[in-house]
Amino acid sequence: MVDGSTIQCVWSGRAQLGEGPLWCPERGEAGQLLFVDILGRTLHVHDFASGRTLGWALDESCCWLAPRADGDGFIAGLASRLVHLRLDEGGPRIVGEWTTPDEPTGNRFNDAAVDTRGRLWFGSMSENGERGRGALYRLAGEELKRVDDGYGVANGPAVSPDGRTLYHSDTASGIVYAFDLSAEGELTGKREHLRFRGTQGYPDGMTCDAEGGLWVAHWGGGRVSRFLPDGMLDETLILPASRVTSCAFGGPELDQLFITTAADGRDEEALAGSLFCVAPGVRGLSSPAFKA
Repeated sequence: MVDGSTIQCVWSGRAQLGEGPLWCPERGEAGQLLFVDILGRTLHVHDFASGRTLGWALDESCCWLAPRADGDGFIAGLASRLVHLRLDEGGPRIVGEWTTPDEPTGNRFNDAAVDTRGRLWFGSMSENGERGRGALYRLAGEELKRVDDGYGVANGPAVSPDGRTLYHSDTASGIVYAFDLSAEGELTGKREHLRFRGTQGYPDGMTCDAEGGLWVAHWGGGRVSRFLPDGMLDETLILPASRVTSCAFGGPELDQLFITTAADGRDEEALAGSLFCVAPGVRGLSSPAFKA
């Protein structure tokens, strides 16, 4: 177990709902971490070399970004639509639209990941907490498919290093599922991989390391945990913020784990909403790019 004294707070800006950390090695002198504040409608950039964090206000909440394989910016999931977004010194600019699923009124999109073959997986959720209205989607180029549904809060897609397992959670139910992922992008063998209970909180965003470990953020649990491929708990990182939302590996050597948190509903926590960083002793994986 690693306590908060080992974990560094690299930005204490109190994001209302920090989410979607994405390491971009080609940006800045030594790489930059992008992350969003969904409720605060802000896109942030943390520069690894300088330690500075900048932010830009958005007209609509952004829930995640994924790099495009052609190098032309990102595909981004706003609350209600998918867009082509570019980011330069002047800030983010929406330059195009993508095919967007038809979601029920009151839903928004939530969390995403790209698999080893360049397909995008993303989920949705009810903003008022209504269970069963969220879904999981796959976007392969221009082909969009709803692949699973019945989620309270579809969250945290992560793909194993060999590309053969997709992890996906329903935060509202406290369950992380595992699917077999075929080379063609089909999901089979849905099974309960982890179930959070009591003081563990609820599973939120997650990522895999190069050894196949699954790192899961605990919403309401104040920690990030590493689980082995068989589901056994291997490591726990304790944070000075209870609403831990997501995590991603970054740094020039991919040996730093960046962790986002939420300040919403946590006025009494001094570091709620901060961005944290820790060297967990394993390396992460490069973020695959979406093949448009």
